[in-house]
Order: sequence, then C-alpha cells, then structure tokens
Amino acid sequence: MEVAIINWKAIVESLLFAAGDEGLTLKELTNVLEVEEHVAKDILDELRKGYQKKERGITLIELAGTYQLTTKKEHSVYLKKLVESPSSQTLSQAALETLAIVAYKQPITRTEVESIRGVKSERPLQTLAAKALVKEVGRAEGTGRAILYGTTKEFLDYFGLKDIKELPPLSVNMEEMDEEADLFFEKFQETFES
Repeated sequence: MEVAIINWKAIVESLLFAAGDEGLTLKELTNVLEVEEHVAKDILDELRKGYQKKERGITLIELAGTYQLTTKKEHSVYLKKLVESPSSQTLSQAALETLAIVAYKQPITRTEVESIRGVKSERPLQTLAAKALVKEVGRAEGTGRAILYGTTKEFLDYFGLKDIKELPPLSVNMEEMDEEADLFFEKFQETFES
C-alpha cells in the first residue's frame, strides 16, 4: 500500500488564502489539519521562509495570534497604482449591491450584508474599502465584536450628497424601487467610468 505524501504547506497556504483578511489562529489550523500544534507551527515557519524570497509577492504575518497572507510592503507603490488606475474604476454588480445595502442600513456587519444579499460579501466589501467608499465605523456588541461598515465622505462626494439622509427614500412599490435602484446604479457606474 502506497502512503500518500501530504503537501501541508500548500494546504495551509490554501486555507490562509481562503480565510482572507480574517486569517486563522494556530488552534483553527490544528483543528482543520488534525495535527499537533508544534507540527502546524513548523508548517507556518516553512511557509514564512518560502515567502521571504525576493521573487515572492506575498508574505505570512501574525497579528494578535492570527496568521494571514498579505502583500509585501516594498510593493506598495505598485499596489497603490492598481487601486488608483482608471481601468479598475468600474464596480461589479456584487459591489454595487453591497454598497447600496451599506448606504441604507449602516452601520452594518458583513454577516448582515450577506444575509440580505444571500451570498458571501467579503470580496465586495474589500473592493469598496479599497476604493474608499466604505470604511470600518466601529464594532458590534456581542460575541466576536464584528466590524461595522458605513459609507465615507468620498461616497457622499461621488453622489453629490451633503449627508447620508439625502439618499433617495426606499420605496415600498417594487416597480418604483427597481427604477430608483437602476438610476442609482447607473449614476454610480457613470461616476466611475468618467
């Protein structure tokens, strides 16, 4: 019988990538991998060493006991250009939906946004935060103290609003609501394409 060789580094890298900016604790890794803590720590150390090579664009960091993948600081100039480049100025339908939910329901947690949309919303929130349209405005009470999101001054500027209260009211009539939402999204998309 052939013994399968498990590529632990690749598995941990996949797990960290999937966890995104929330990262994973050592305990979470040991539970998922079903290995001892020292084994998980060794895997993380090996992964970190591999990322220290100059040809690698990401690195492994530990913040408050949570491990996460992040871009290297020395590449920040290029990452900033990417975020600011005109070609990245359009927003996906998911980002537009997420932005509308945050605008009308703020402050709101990612879980609450996902509950309304019915799908994961971590990526759209990251996109909106990178474009300075939403930001962390606090922490929710209770277990885990989830991040609360709200819109930014830049959001108000894009739509020519003095205050969030100037957003068009949500209509009970679905037909009118669809029409208003279409106008909202059209104006928003035009702003980013111009």
